[in-house]
Amino acid sequence: MRIILTVTNDLTYDQRMQRIASTLVEAGHVVLLVGRQLPESKPLEKRSFEQKRLRCWFRKGFLFYAEYNLRLFLFLLTARYDVLGTVDLDTLSGGGLAAFLRGKKRVFDAHEYFEEVPEVQGRRFVQLFWRGVARLFLPMYKHAYTVGPALAELFSKKYGIPFAVVRNVPVKRTGVAPVRHNQQPRILLYQGALNAGRGIEALLEAMTRLEGVQLWLAGEGDLSEALRKRARELGLNEDKVCFLGFVKPAELQAITDQAWLGLNLLENKGLSYYYSLANKFFDCVQARVPVLSMDFPEYRALNTQHEVAVLLPEATPDAIVAAVQHLLNDQFLYRYLQENEDRAAEEWVWEKEKAVLLRVWKEALNL
Repeated sequence: MRIILTVTNDLTYDQRMQRIASTLVEAGHVVLLVGRQLPESKPLEKRSFEQKRLRCWFRKGFLFYAEYNLRLFLFLLTARYDVLGTVDLDTLSGGGLAAFLRGKKRVFDAHEYFEEVPEVQGRRFVQLFWRGVARLFLPMYKHAYTVGPALAELFSKKYGIPFAVVRNVPVKRTGVAPVRHNQQPRILLYQGALNAGRGIEALLEAMTRLEGVQLWLAGEGDLSEALRKRARELGLNEDKVCFLGFVKPAELQAITDQAWLGLNLLENKGLSYYYSLANKFFDCVQARVPVLSMDFPEYRALNTQHEVAVLLPEATPDAIVAAVQHLLNDQFLYRYLQENEDRAAEEWVWEKEKAVLLRVWKEALNL
């Protein structure tokens, strides 16, 4: 079968979609992953699946989403495929309508709760727009999955179609040499977009009160320049804070291996973050790097299975400083978390999770 998967990023750094597309190819399908071309986009690496980028005049906001979905709609009207995999609401209107008009099978992939991301909080018209997109186009889909149990339950009730759970977990790694507790300096690693609600401002303030640690920020985003400026204002030089910029997945793994503590400090700004289940959490587990994470439902549930993280009730500078200092002073707790990661790393892996993904696609394709 020929499958097209659609996203709005430029494909280079999307580990999740690279993993999903590769898995579908391994199952015998021909897969095309469609994203967008940016002026700064790097050349695409050759992979087992095909890749295509759509060029847009606009880069953000309503005009971008309108233009991208129009270009996606026109492309899908003539492209060769048997089934469309739509990722999130931002590719739903153009993709869903084109596939519906052509009588193609459709699968919806909810990577996040798009109506509840921090960028749309407090923007009533924007929220109403995305809710309207969901109400209008999701009834065209009968097969769907999302990244965690909480979101699956919420979406199933809200949209009236069953959502399976396909967690965003990495491929199992072997021969990992974990960082020791006495590493100097101890590296605190944040990986992901430098956007609002990620706790990064609080992290920078916390770094002014922490000794023997260095903060690495791997990624870029809407707040890139503002955060660099804030670091300078706080007197944090490169010995304290390193902005690594965009990092490719293969390079990110090597960086994670050097970390002493992983950071996953989403603020409670909307249900999308509150019910999130970030891949960085699982990436750290595979690298045997304990995690400082939020005490949100999904992370609390995982920590009940295998205690691999220190959970915070809120992402404030005081809470971050207290938690990091506690780990610095308690080498037994740190080793305990690493030992638990040995067991969790056997369980939270793509080799097990992909069975659910393939089942959803098999049902959608009537195989």
